[in-house]
Amino acid sequence: MADNESWFEAGVLSVTFRQLSAKRIAELTAQAGLQAIEWGGDIHVPPGASAVAAETARITAESGLRVSGYASYYRTGDEPEGEFDKVLDTALTLGAPSVRVWAGRVGSAEADDRLWHRTVEDARRIGEKAAAHGLRIDLEFHRNTLTDTIDSTIKLMEDIGSPHVRSCWQPPVDMPPGQREAELSRLLPWLSGLHVFHWVGVERLPLREGLDEWRRYLDMIRPLKERRSALLEFVKDDDPEQFIRDAAALKELLET
Repeated sequence: MADNESWFEAGVLSVTFRQLSAKRIAELTAQAGLQAIEWGGDIHVPPGASAVAAETARITAESGLRVSGYASYYRTGDEPEGEFDKVLDTALTLGAPSVRVWAGRVGSAEADDRLWHRTVEDARRIGEKAAAHGLRIDLEFHRNTLTDTIDSTIKLMEDIGSPHVRSCWQPPVDMPPGQREAELSRLLPWLSGLHVFHWVGVERLPLREGLDEWRRYLDMIRPLKERRSALLEFVKDDDPEQFIRDAAALKELLET
């Protein structure tokens, strides 16, 4: 890969537009000139809905796009027996290369040793299951889970110790950019993909206003020379026209 852009696949998370159909999301994504969609399991492709997954895969391909992943809401260490099998089967039907899951249901400060151990063991188990089919597990980086701080995320990744389990990253909205950069630098050995948006506090803003900040993040990642997804999320006002503008800013960012 000779150019900078090739280290990133530009796309969108379907949860950005929960109110739109899969067909409309694919149309918008293609119109925006992006490459991929990560389909969510809450609205657009529920786990176990094989016919929906197959149809969504068809819509994606016919729009000239790629499925970048399956965003499930599977909670490691806290799901019924057999639940991940439904999630995995759906991801395979969809043609996803990865399954995004959540690290439990409580924050790291509230988790006892038993819950921590259960989460680690389940993450290893589903990592092996996914890898047997050529897929990867990506942990959501999110509050109210065991990946709610950078310290807990790194501890969890080290305890899991699996090459088949990695972590996404999105900029925590409650910290300054300099601290975000420092935390991202620590997560790089386990980093899978990026959720791209620009917030100040809890206010959603156009991505273009955050390009300088995002350039610093990407400059840290490019030297790793491994292809990753950079997926738009949280568009201001959930506005399709703003999405088109954010997509243009994202492409500019990745080309710089």
